Amino acid sequence: MNCKRQQGDSENDEKRKKIKKREEIAELSPLIDNENVKRGVKEAWSQRAQYSHGALELNCHPFPHCIIKNFIQSDSFTENLKRELLDLNFHEKSNDLYKFKQSDDLKKRKEPHITGLRTALFGKFRSWLGDVLGVELEPTVDISCAKYQYTDVLLCHDDELEGRRVAFILYLVPPWESSDGGTLDLFSTESNFEPHCVVKSLVPTWNTLVLFEVSPISFHQVAEVLSEDKCRLSLSGWFHGPSVERPPRHMEASLARSPHLPRDETLLLEWLNPLYLDVSYQAQVQEEFEDSSEIQLKNFLKEEKFKELSEALPLTEVKWNKRGPPNRRCYEVASLESLPECVSACWELLRSEAFFLLLSNFTGLRLHYLSPSDEDENEEGQERGARGSSGDTPSASQSTPVCAGELRRWTHGAYTLLHDGDASRAEYALDLLLPLGCPEWQPEFGGFTSYVANEEDEELLTVYPEENSLALVYRDKETLKFVKHINHRSFTLPTGDPCLRTFYDFSFVYYE
Repeated sequence: MNCKRQQGDSENDEKRKKIKKREEIAELSPLIDNENVKRGVKEAWSQRAQYSHGALELNCHPFPHCIIKNFIQSDSFTENLKRELLDLNFHEKSNDLYKFKQSDDLKKRKEPHITGLRTALFGKFRSWLGDVLGVELEPTVDISCAKYQYTDVLLCHDDELEGRRVAFILYLVPPWESSDGGTLDLFSTESNFEPHCVVKSLVPTWNTLVLFEVSPISFHQVAEVLSEDKCRLSLSGWFHGPSVERPPRHMEASLARSPHLPRDETLLLEWLNPLYLDVSYQAQVQEEFEDSSEIQLKNFLKEEKFKELSEALPLTEVKWNKRGPPNRRCYEVASLESLPECVSACWELLRSEAFFLLLSNFTGLRLHYLSPSDEDENEEGQERGARGSSGDTPSASQSTPVCAGELRRWTHGAYTLLHDGDASRAEYALDLLLPLGCPEWQPEFGGFTSYVANEEDEELLTVYPEENSLALVYRDKETLKFVKHINHRSFTLPTGDPCLRTFYDFSFVYYE
């Protein structure tokens, strides 16, 4: 019996040894144990002042962020940690805001160095950080690993989510230069708490921890990675605690909407491919559109008109203004007063009464008082008589169709993002896109318009830029859209030589 007990004890000891070996101890920077440093960081953070001591630097512009170099003392620990991380399974993550590869949550991983770092971060370091902030941070573990490679990006956002108090990133990168991209860019903010522009860029450095307070002004981004042979590997997550009080979110004004311009069918005859003026063909278009709620009409403008537009848009007389803020969009919009004559004429075409009626014929939507409603179709003969000639006016009970539009310029770095307020303000609407200057545009460049279901990952439709192809898409209140970030592939030729590709589009939204 005694022999059996001794054998059992021996086996348990071996198991305990194996379990112990499954966690390597992560010795953090000795600065964490320095009480003078902790007091200095705490005082500076509370007063929004600067502080530095050795490998630690605190800066509060544009918002409080702290950098600790050589965060883990042991070089062998960080090398082994990197090896364990690279052995994980990574999932491609791509939507309006980002494109990169990410691991699953690491809170339950058993690898010895991952476990050791997790214990140190959410144990000793969490306690230090809570003392610095003067708040009780929760033991919640929120950590994952990300790989950013060529053209990967994380666009402007503030990280705010209930309970997130401090964000952190630990870099495990090869020697890195700002020309490699992948910097952590910090944005200044305007009086309405919207991001304005990048005022500081932090270049990733091996074994460096960056942390910052999550707040209404903590707007930041991971700039697009431009290196084709380097991997920006990092661990990141959040420490949780009481959220910083947030002011009411700014609600920006929508684009101005206008009823149609009083222009007759002469404009259509001048500008459009005659095929689309054929009544029987319009009926075919409407049938296809009603089946799928979208259609692309190729060679929409007359060839000579399209060529004239394409040659006019790059002229220096056209004034382009950057449109933001960067947490919502980044592209250029033309000043209407600066448009050459032919471009102004096309703008008028898309706003004309005749074009509103044409869109009604294409889609079956009531964008003109002469277009039939559902009741009209049920009593077609009687209603035709009641409407009379084209000189009739809409009845008081009918709403006036309106539109809003922009002439946009797209190039490397441009995008639009979904925003928290988009879903609550969504409406039934008809989107129109007419691209120009994109004969060699590739899907891998980005710049396509993606339609998605609200609060779902499901992509409903993708509209790619296609030369002289009019895209019409009807969306309901549960459908949102964004333009995918245009990446560095658009900036280079197959030979590797730089080439700043640019395309334009007329973007209109019509409302019944």
